[in-house]
Parts: sequence; C-alpha cells; structure tokens
Amino acid sequence: MQKIVRFIDRMNDVIGRCISWLTVLMVIVTFLVVVLRYVFSSGWIAMQESIIYMHSIVFMLGVAYTLKQNGHVRVDIFYESMGPRSRAWVDLLGVAFLLIPFCLFIIVISWNYVSLSWSLLEGSRDAGGIAAVFLLKTTIPVMAILLMLQGIAQGLRSILLLTGKHMALENPSDEKATNA
Repeated sequence: MQKIVRFIDRMNDVIGRCISWLTVLMVIVTFLVVVLRYVFSSGWIAMQESIIYMHSIVFMLGVAYTLKQNGHVRVDIFYESMGPRSRAWVDLLGVAFLLIPFCLFIIVISWNYVSLSWSLLEGSRDAGGIAAVFLLKTTIPVMAILLMLQGIAQGLRSILLLTGKHMALENPSDEKATNA
C-alpha cells in the first residue's frame, strides 16, 4: 500500500509542479494581450483563448495536487482538535463516501459531453481561435481521475495509520501535524 500511496503522491506532485508554471506563462500572455491591444491596437483571438485554456488547466489538473498539499477548504473546528486516529477516520470516511462517489459522478456525467466533443474534434467558435476545445473538455474527466487517485492515496494513508503501519511522510510539516 505504501508504494501505491508514494506513486500517486509523486505523480500528482509532478503534475502540480509542472502546471504551476502555467500561472507564470498566463501572466506573461495576459500582459502581451494588453500591450498588443492598447499600444498596437492589435491582437490574436488564439492568444486570448490561450489564457482561458491555461487558467482551466491550472485549476482542473491542480486540484489533486492541492488535495495532496492539504490545501482544500475544510471546516477545521472539530478536525483540528482531533487526534491522528480520529483524523484518519474522518479522512477515510470522507474519501469513501464523498470524494470517490463525487469523482465517479463527474466522470460518468462528463463522458458523453467529452466524447461528443472528440467525435467532432470541436474547436473554437471564433475565427482564429484555438482548434482544441475537445482537449480542454478532456480535462474534466482527467481532473476527476487525478482527484480520485489522490483521494485513494489519502484513504490508504489513513488505513495505514489506523492499522499501525504508519508510513513516513515526505513533508516534515505533515509529520508534525500527524504526531500532534
């Protein structure tokens, strides 16, 4: 189980760190769009659309990385005062009864939407736009899959803690929180 958890953590960590660079690129492209529009009275629709694509990719593919980093909003009123075993139970039950069903729902509900887009090789509605809307829509089920995998890793980590086979955490700050 520890190898599975480490593999999923590593995969989402690499994906999260790679797509985080899109935020820098997004700022640069946004700056260029503004300069082209207001200084040179020019612009390209594809460049403007690329900002939407990058923004979408950052959020859709970064959601699993954010879960891994414990960055999602949660109500910590009770969770913070719990011990490690109680937290593990809350995490395990949350993954099993909320996160995984939600991710499966997203995959199922988006399947026809994405497959239709692929069958049409859907592109931009605007002339000169990016002809890859089908790829953008693909991030919906990919997001759900990555999030579900990270949830599974979180659930397995909770099981390891509950069974006394607690694995060494990669992030020292996580270890402090768990040992508190």
